[in-house]
Amino acid sequence: MIIHKKITLITGGQRSGKSSFAERYALSLSESPIYLATSRIWDDDYLQRIKRHQKDRNHQWQNIEEEKYLSQHHFDQKVIVIDCITLWTTNFFFDQSQDSLDDIFQIIMKEFNQFTQSNNHYIFVTNEIGLGGISMDPIQRRFTDLLGWINQAIADKADNVTFMISGLPMQLKGKL
Repeated sequence: MIIHKKITLITGGQRSGKSSFAERYALSLSESPIYLATSRIWDDDYLQRIKRHQKDRNHQWQNIEEEKYLSQHHFDQKVIVIDCITLWTTNFFFDQSQDSLDDIFQIIMKEFNQFTQSNNHYIFVTNEIGLGGISMDPIQRRFTDLLGWINQAIADKADNVTFMISGLPMQLKGKL
């Protein structure tokens, strides 16, 4: 099967079923998809989460851990789940904490554009964190703004956008 470049974005709240949906979708497209995980090991709880996620994926998956520089990995004709934009953005946000949000946004989008050049089906997972009230914490507000802008930019470039609610997909853009 020939794969032409395609970008799918799957968004929703925490525990809405985004990752499971992305994994099922990827397996419907490929017998051997790639799982590109962007989480840092922040503490023991995160390490346990990562191990649980790795254990949930069977031998069909090629698992790659990459905190920031997705474009270091070169693929062609692959189905790739990138889980997730939220953690990926967090890594840049904390490493570049003194930079302006516009500068961080530009760095992230440059990396995104470099990574998504090849003929792969990219399935990005992200959190929709702006549905609640405005945080009292200025760092959290700053991050929410950045992630919102990143999500909007990627959704604009995406061929498909799916919003997950309580494990149910709602198609916002394109067709899966």
